[in-house]
Amino acid sequence: MMHRRDVDMLDPARTYWVPAVTAPRRDWAGAPGCRKGARFLVDRRSLKPSRTRFPTFDSRPECLRWIMEHRAALNLSLPEAPVAAVRLDRWLLGLDQLGSERP
Repeated sequence: MMHRRDVDMLDPARTYWVPAVTAPRRDWAGAPGCRKGARFLVDRRSLKPSRTRFPTFDSRPECLRWIMEHRAALNLSLPEAPVAAVRLDRWLLGLDQLGSERP
């Protein structure tokens, strides 16, 4: 489990992948009080939206495998919002939006 405050400890020469979700509407059930389009990473333990705690994976297929293994629980905790594998660096910089993931 990675915490956002520890991101600077990651190897800058590697690409890390994370599960991410975007709120489909304002005050979404997955994150009450959020705005439409709010971007979140997914907490590995709670499977809820998070801005600070998230798992990291060494490859997109590894991240997608984790998403598929947990898809039933993710669908319950993140209703109406597809979870995608995104590059952590691009996500943190706001350069990657869901649906535009690039290896």
